[in-house]
Amino acid sequence: MTKRNHLKILASAAALAFGLIAAPVAFAQQKLKWAHVYETSEPYHTESVWAAEEIKKRSNGKFDIQVFPASSLGKETDINQGLTLGTVDIIISGPSFAARTYPRFGIAYYPFIFRDGDHLLAYSKSAIFQEMVNEFRTKTGIQVTAYTYYGARHTSAQKPFTNCDGVKGLKIRVPDVPAYTATWQACGANPTPIAFAEVYLALQNGTVDAQENPLTTIEAKKFFEVQKAIMLTGHIVDGVTTQIAPHVWSKLTDAEKKMFTEVTLEAAARGSAKIKKREAELVEEFKKKGLAVVSVDRKSFQDSVLKNKPLESLGFTKADFDKIQAVK
Repeated sequence: MTKRNHLKILASAAALAFGLIAAPVAFAQQKLKWAHVYETSEPYHTESVWAAEEIKKRSNGKFDIQVFPASSLGKETDINQGLTLGTVDIIISGPSFAARTYPRFGIAYYPFIFRDGDHLLAYSKSAIFQEMVNEFRTKTGIQVTAYTYYGARHTSAQKPFTNCDGVKGLKIRVPDVPAYTATWQACGANPTPIAFAEVYLALQNGTVDAQENPLTTIEAKKFFEVQKAIMLTGHIVDGVTTQIAPHVWSKLTDAEKKMFTEVTLEAAARGSAKIKKREAELVEEFKKKGLAVVSVDRKSFQDSVLKNKPLESLGFTKADFDKIQAVK
């Protein structure tokens, strides 16, 4: 073998070896599906899109994430199940759905447990929440990376009220979740589960007299068109979590886990700020539309809930309640 042929063989071998090493890098891009049930105009969507683009940029294109809004990959129950089935990779969803698998998360929906949105966001950064996140991941493999403020749930109705006694007999639409019905049952109202998509018509035709949702939802779904008053009950301060599927999280490097967490936390902070700003604006906007906006005696509601729907009756513990109350 001549020296020249020997060098050619070595060069060919080196090129082949380089190709074998480089090929996986060239085809390592991961396409991920990020699903939620919110409209494209809402911060939960716009910030998800921002986060998807940011993750792609920070990973040099390794992760190509497409966001699917407005229940396009299924209802909230479907996308939560999809995390473990492998049909979706990332979701934004209320932790009440995760609580079906890990009930301890559900305490965030116990009425009046949060003073306001700032208290909820402080809870999302607390030791007790991190403990829950770790337990949930141990049980399911799902990683919760961020918590976005959804809004304080207030009440719209045909007639105003100012305290717990004022809702006796009131037929009010609520989601079919025990924590959502607790306030109304405690005060003697008649909570009526109706599918979210049917709420406007139910208010319009008098099937129910009232409903409860954040001000931003009352605006987005135009419930103000078929109601005469909004009571600032703030009985549940709501949030949504960003969750990453086990089949994705378990394969990320430590650096990638850190990057996904940092980006989704930043997106959540941006979304929370937008929601808080819009809530403040809407009080005046609803007044201008001719609705009565009423402050209520929140303590009358809270006392009735603690007495008639105690924590233990909903499967929660006083220890968790006290720790959350202590969060500043």
